[in-house]
Amino acid sequence: MQARGGAQARHVFEYAVLRVVPRVERGEAINAGVLLYCRPLSYLGSRVHLDVDRLRALDPAADLDAIGRALAAAAQTCSAGAIGPAGEEEIGRRFRWLTAPRSTVIQPGPVHTGLTSDPDADAERLLRVLVLPVD
Repeated sequence: MQARGGAQARHVFEYAVLRVVPRVERGEAINAGVLLYCRPLSYLGSRVHLDVDRLRALDPAADLDAIGRALAAAAQTCSAGAIGPAGEEEIGRRFRWLTAPRSTVIQPGPVHTGLTSDPDADAERLLRVLVLPVD
């Protein structure tokens, strides 16, 4: 998709970080994923990465399997082949549902905006910048 002058058109997108809060009463969290929604391009995507060592530092008794399943469920809700009631909703509603505040082990951060011509590439970039361990 090209704009005038050969530059690619950029579209507004929204994103939120998925946080793991293993002990909700303590409020300590690690970033474990990103959700990205771009209405003009009909795109809803996610990237997840659970840093087990960082999670264990916050809570050595954290249920890794349950947390992994919850992150995978959030990612699956973003996919084109989403199943269940969420899969029947349009992608904007899915994004709003996933980013609604909650007090569970997996919590969304605030929604932010940006501009993109390639939402897949921006989801990868946000994962690198906001979730993956710093080199």
